[in-house]
Amino acid sequence: MQDERSDRPDAIQIVHRAEKKRVDVYIDGAHFTSYLFSEAGSDLKKPILYPLNTANGNNVARGWPFERKAGERVDHPHHAGHWFNYGDVNGFDFWNHSTNTPGDRLDKMGSIVHQSVDAIKNGNDVGTLTVTAHWLGPDGAALLHEQTTFVFTKAADRRIMDRTTTLTALDEPVVFSDNKEGMVAVRVTRALEHPSNEALLLTDEDGQPRAEKVRDNTGVSGEYLNEAGVRGTAIWGERSPWALLSGKLDDEHVTITIIDHPQNPGYPTYWHARGYGLFAANPLGQRIFSKGKEMLNHSLEPGASTTFRYRIAFLSDSADPQKAVKTLAADFAAKTLE
Repeated sequence: MQDERSDRPDAIQIVHRAEKKRVDVYIDGAHFTSYLFSEAGSDLKKPILYPLNTANGNNVARGWPFERKAGERVDHPHHAGHWFNYGDVNGFDFWNHSTNTPGDRLDKMGSIVHQSVDAIKNGNDVGTLTVTAHWLGPDGAALLHEQTTFVFTKAADRRIMDRTTTLTALDEPVVFSDNKEGMVAVRVTRALEHPSNEALLLTDEDGQPRAEKVRDNTGVSGEYLNEAGVRGTAIWGERSPWALLSGKLDDEHVTITIIDHPQNPGYPTYWHARGYGLFAANPLGQRIFSKGKEMLNHSLEPGASTTFRYRIAFLSDSADPQKAVKTLAADFAAKTLE
């Protein structure tokens, strides 16, 4: 994406570019992220935030399939930037939908369609963006009204985004049936994946899929960690109020964290975190993670609402990432959020 710099280098500035179907967020004069619209008929099947730049300007998000780069995996085209959705809402799959969805599956797929930018507030220390979207079934009927507020804050070595998403059932009951595919997620760049011994299909120098799979872990350095001290891909299926992913991106030591809030349904969340770069928290899909010991079919009657709150932070060159994340988590947990 083009990096259009802010004209207020000491502020958090949010710019709505309606004609480009995005809202750009600048921190300290540099592009941090963009909220990219998904509208009816769009190639995007849900709104996403992309890129996700650290304080040093490195994008931690995978580019494929949205932006073509060399050396990236080409799996899971529905994994793009940062997003929020779910795999079974009234029987419709919002998680797996992309432009690659086979035609015979489209009648099972849902889309999240942007409706409006409701509020923008710029500031020297805090910026906020509020947007509305609708969750649509394959027939175009709206099942859910979504209102999301992003609160952006900063420090010299970090970028912090607090996301509050309220979902309101519209004309009929809505059931989030227990499903592993969810719910708040980031798909990370190759360098932050866990090293793999598999032969992988990666992009070539032009960002196109190679003809053959290769084994190449050059520069791949990611490792997960949760509150209990569980490391690596073993955090998958574990409950924890937070998890982090650390690695080296170019010459920068990077840590990404997703933090759950005590007011959320299903707290502390289960983690749907994979070594190939899917970093997701799923508070609702409890059956598979608990090996059948738990079940949660989260339901809403018409007019009823449910709210999810997450903190996502990007730390640069932190001397003690675990300590920093614990502090961020304690601060977030202390906030009573509406």
